[in-house]
Amino acid sequence: MPFAVLVRGPSMAPTLRHGDALIVRRGGRATRPGDVVVARFRTRPDLLVVKRAVRAQDGGWWLHGDNELVADDSRAYGVADVVGRVVLRYWPRPGFMLKFRTG
Repeated sequence: MPFAVLVRGPSMAPTLRHGDALIVRRGGRATRPGDVVVARFRTRPDLLVVKRAVRAQDGGWWLHGDNELVADDSRAYGVADVVGRVVLRYWPRPGFMLKFRTG
C-alpha cells in the first residue's frame, strides 16, 4: 500500500528539497543501489529518513544523502532497514524518481 511522506531538511538536495511531497511504495520489486528510499536506521529507529540506497549490508542497506555537505546518513548512523521505495514526487514539481546517482 503506497503512502505519502514530506521531505524535511537539505540532505537530499538537489534531487529532493525541503517541502517536497513523495509517494512511497512498500513491497514491489526489491531495493536496488541508486533507489531513493524511506528507511529507519537501526541505531535511530525513531527517525524516518529519505535517502539513497548505496549497497546491501548486514541484512539492511547503507544509505547516503545526495547533499555531500550533510552527513546524517549511514556514515553517522550505520545500517538502515528500508520501509519503502520512493516512486514519485507529487508536490511541488511532479516527477517520477529516477536513479540520478548511485553513490
